[in-house]
Amino acid sequence: MRDEEFVPISLKPDPVIEAYKKGIDRTLLIENLKLTPTERVRKLMELQQFAEALTEAGRKLRRAE
Repeated sequence: MRDEEFVPISLKPDPVIEAYKKGIDRTLLIENLKLTPTERVRKLMELQQFAEALTEAGRKLRRAE
């Protein structure tokens, strides 16, 4: 790498990132990372099916009104 390509980075915490980190439940991230990729995809597919069921229930409710 040439000197002109070197981009210095700061190791100081970014205050914006630190502010966002306060609202993140890391335990959920850790538990999810314990799953295999296949298990994560399966959970994602189940969540998508649930979201679709909620969307359809909302459509039916609006039609009934």
